[in-house]
Amino acid sequence: MALLNGKTALVTGSTSGIGLGVALGLARQGANVIVNGFGDTEACRAQVAQAGLAEKIRTGFHGADMSKPEQIEDLFAYAERDFGGVDVLVNNAGIQHVALVENFPVERWDAIIAINLSSAFHTTRLAMPGMRRRNWGRVINIASAHGLVASAQKSAYVAAKHGIVGFTKAVALETATTGVTVNAICPGWVLTPLVQKQIDDRAAREGIALDQARVDLLGEKQPSLQFTTPEQLAELTLFLCSPGADNVRGQAWAVDGGWTAQ
Repeated sequence: MALLNGKTALVTGSTSGIGLGVALGLARQGANVIVNGFGDTEACRAQVAQAGLAEKIRTGFHGADMSKPEQIEDLFAYAERDFGGVDVLVNNAGIQHVALVENFPVERWDAIIAINLSSAFHTTRLAMPGMRRRNWGRVINIASAHGLVASAQKSAYVAAKHGIVGFTKAVALETATTGVTVNAICPGWVLTPLVQKQIDDRAAREGIALDQARVDLLGEKQPSLQFTTPEQLAELTLFLCSPGADNVRGQAWAVDGGWTAQ
C-alpha cells in the first residue's frame, strides 16, 4: 500500500517547478492531488494523473489567485466538496522581485507578502479544522534558504520567507499534542524555469557560456555547486508525511548544498 492512499494533498503554485515536482511525488505515493496555479494547467494535471495512475488517484484543479483570501476560501470549499478536505497542505506559491529597498515598488512588496506569506496563513487556517477533526495532517511550507539568511536587494522575499519560518514554528507549537505536524523546507538554488532565466540573462549580460554562468551563480551561495532538484524536495516532503516524521515539528529543514552552513 502506498504511503498516502486515501489522503488528499493540495499543493499551491504547482503548475511548474518545485510545486509540480512535489505534486508528482505525492501522486506516486497514492495521494489525490489538487493542483493550483497559472499557465498550462491541463498539461500539469495530466502529468500528475499519470504519476499516480498505478494508485488510481484522483486529481483536481483550482485556479485561485493566492493573493486573494476570498479565492483561497473558494479553493477550500472546492476541496471539501469534491475531495472531503485537505490532509496534506504544501504551501509553495511564491513570486520574487529584486531591487534596493529605496527603489522597491510598494505594489511589488504588497504582492510578495500576500502570496509568499499571507497565503500560507489563509490556507493553514482553513485546513486546520479538518486536520484536527481527523487527528492527522501535514502542513509543509516551502520556505527558502532566504528564510534563514538574507541577500541584498531581496527585502520583501527575505521578509516573507523569514515570516514563513516563524509562522511554521508557531503553528507547530499549537498542534504539538495532535496528529498534525507543521514544518518548513528551505531550498537553496533549485533549477526551475525562473532560475534558468537568471542563468540565461547572466550569460548574455557577461558574454559567457551558459555552463560558466551556472557555476558562477551557484558559486556565490551554494558550496556544493549543485542545484537542488524538485525531485529531492518531493522526497523530503514524503518523509515529512511518513510515520518516521510524526515527531518532527516546527523545523526549517535546509536543502541548500551548504549555503546556510557558512
